[in-house]
Amino acid sequence: MSQHNVHDVRTSAANQYVTVRIGGQRFGLPIAAVHEVFVPEQVTRVPLAPKEVEGVLNLRGRIVTTIDLRQLLGFPPSDAKEKMAVGIEYKSESFGLIIDEVGEVMHLEEALEPCPPNLDPRWAEIVKGVYHVSGELMLILDVEAALARVTVALAA
Repeated sequence: MSQHNVHDVRTSAANQYVTVRIGGQRFGLPIAAVHEVFVPEQVTRVPLAPKEVEGVLNLRGRIVTTIDLRQLLGFPPSDAKEKMAVGIEYKSESFGLIIDEVGEVMHLEEALEPCPPNLDPRWAEIVKGVYHVSGELMLILDVEAALARVTVALAA
């Protein structure tokens, strides 16, 4: 198991990640992809939208499509009263990825390891690789692949 080195967040963004938890699993989102963290309020459901699309909301004058990552990853719905979201831009559109909790920003110096061969195929399609952090696997989410999966469903 490798050691991780956490450095000042002002260093290069190449291996910097915003850590989040979804269904108890730690994920890393590339810091360059994350624009903000917010509490999604007044989400409006979209009729006939894919199950992963929680709805849309107005965030400071921008229409943001909210994506439930628990649903996308196959976890049961959360019973938490207050949700968190990570703001992402993808193909000139604003998305809010609904997560369970946000953690810290980490700079990891070691190389990204490949996904374990026994990783669920649905996850393997949207995970770039893994790091061993504090005795657990942190899966690095391929934000573009995850959003591509949902936006293809939206276009259908």
